[in-house]
Amino acid sequence: MDKLEIIKGKVYNADQLRNALNVWRLLDKKIVFTNGCFDLLHLGHVDYLSKAADLGDKLVIGLNSDASTAALKGSGRPITDEKSRSILLAALSFVDAVILFDESTPIELIRWVRPDVLVKGADYTIDQVIGADLVLKSGGEVKTIEFLPGYSTSLIEKKIRS
Repeated sequence: MDKLEIIKGKVYNADQLRNALNVWRLLDKKIVFTNGCFDLLHLGHVDYLSKAADLGDKLVIGLNSDASTAALKGSGRPITDEKSRSILLAALSFVDAVILFDESTPIELIRWVRPDVLVKGADYTIDQVIGADLVLKSGGEVKTIEFLPGYSTSLIEKKIRS
């Protein structure tokens, strides 16, 4: 199997992810979940995601679909399509699974993934993190990670437009 096929194999549909989660749980792997749009992958994203991956054994990323990203970020977004964004994320060595979701929040995804650790950026407080109550109730942890200053998709977009 060539390397691109291996990378594409880390982009899951719901049934594939459920199967992988079952295997990982049988192997007693600590599952970390985070989500976002990850439009224009940049150093800030890599820093954040690598720190999230350090919190467990398997990193699962819930990726906002194109429709979901446009609804959240406004017209003109996403800049890169969901296929590109999912494959770029899957190409990172420390990412184990990427799954797209169409909803405005990942609450249903979090409900059935049942992560051991739920991660968001430190621009959120724990009580603002979607799904935190579910994860905490099931004995999991909720963590926030500081963003790398000076790196954001919005800043890159502004620089390109000016």
